[in-house]
Amino acid sequence: MDPMKHVTGSLGLTFAVVTALSIVAIAIVVGFFGLGIFGGTALYFVIWWTLLFVTLPIGVRSQQESGEVVHGSEPGAPSAPNLRLKAIWTTIISGAVLVFAAWAFPLAGL
Repeated sequence: MDPMKHVTGSLGLTFAVVTALSIVAIAIVVGFFGLGIFGGTALYFVIWWTLLFVTLPIGVRSQQESGEVVHGSEPGAPSAPNLRLKAIWTTIISGAVLVFAAWAFPLAGL
């Protein structure tokens, strides 16, 4: 079984993975680049939400495109948005962007 499908099969497991990866990314920038815990967390979540809005439309097919329009819903609504998978990928990419930003810019003490 694909590990990503296993992780995204449970809301609790998805939440645990996203939380653990977020803590690791924040710990790296706090420990190695001198950011404060609050500053690193705030910067991480700004990056995370920005990248979430970038990843949301990727690979989404509307109900009309997939031919499975649910009665009473908008035909342009997503048929399978895969939000749990996108949350995990957003977390992974956000961690990399956070570490890169902390490395590239003088953010110590933020």
